[in-house]
Amino acid sequence: MTLSARAIRIRGAVTVRRRLWLGIALGFPLVYYALMFAALVIRFQAWPNYAVTYDWFGNVAEIIRSTPALSDMGPIIAQEWLFEVGRMNYDFGNGISEWSLNINPAKVLVVCLLGGLIATLTALMATRPARCTASRLNGAGAAGGLGAALVAMTNVTLAWVVCCATPSWVVGLAILGLGVSSSLWLEQFGWWIEYAGFALLLASLYVLSSDAKTAVENPYPKSAMGAPQ
Repeated sequence: MTLSARAIRIRGAVTVRRRLWLGIALGFPLVYYALMFAALVIRFQAWPNYAVTYDWFGNVAEIIRSTPALSDMGPIIAQEWLFEVGRMNYDFGNGISEWSLNINPAKVLVVCLLGGLIATLTALMATRPARCTASRLNGAGAAGGLGAALVAMTNVTLAWVVCCATPSWVVGLAILGLGVSSSLWLEQFGWWIEYAGFALLLASLYVLSSDAKTAVENPYPKSAMGAPQ
């Protein structure tokens, strides 16, 4: 089955389940960041006491003007923040941020892409129950769910003073209880984990968009069947 035929099947599934697709694709980023915020409040038993909005467009323009190498612009721009909310401890001079949630436009785009892939996978599963075997549906769903979890995990933008106060996806692991040293050691594998997550999601879409036969064939040949009574 060609890729164009698979693309047509995917587009048809999205068209049939348009409301479902839009609901998941638009709602996932909101739920994602809401859950990160709730995790911070529950973990530290305190509400944030500061919020800062950054001049993202102005900062990006300055990076473009002052960065001579085009290859360096993208990684630098990807680190720029748009918004930050967190808890400041004023016991030490001007204060130090104990924990925070950062909104990074580059990460938001990845999360929106993830939401779109999850919505597409859900639409395919919802429109093909009669054409896919249960094992195919369950397998593709499990692989897609694992892939989504890996991508979501590696795009967390939390900061904690215990983890050097640097926004990173491993801060989420540390907050959940993994040792700080172990979490920081895992940081170097973030890109590979994210790529693996996207690969699993794309593999799930590939499997579900195939033209699988699900009808159970008669195991008995016609010659072995008796004449109708």
